[in-house]
Amino acid sequence: MPVTPAGDIDPRWGRAARVAVGDVQNRELLHWEEFEVAWDQLHDAGTEGGHHARVARFLEDKRIDVVVANHMGEPMVQMLDRMGMEVRLGASGDAGRAVLFVSAGRAG
Repeated sequence: MPVTPAGDIDPRWGRAARVAVGDVQNRELLHWEEFEVAWDQLHDAGTEGGHHARVARFLEDKRIDVVVANHMGEPMVQMLDRMGMEVRLGASGDAGRAVLFVSAGRAG
């Protein structure tokens, strides 16, 4: 999920500066790591396809199963769907709490 330095969900998935990866099992957050991805700077540095490929590589490298975000464009949603990723949109507020809500089957 995209996160702000304060630990909230950044509403910009494809233009996020930072992304958090959490490992949730049995509704418990076992691991949390944040990465400086600089997608905010890289978004317009090339083609849309090139940016989507950058995002896809990150997700594959980190072995992500579920993407949690506030919003993302339809082309990104379609790409993630083709990759077999589950996408949960509408998340907001504290990122740590949001990941636990999502693991319980609801975003927010």
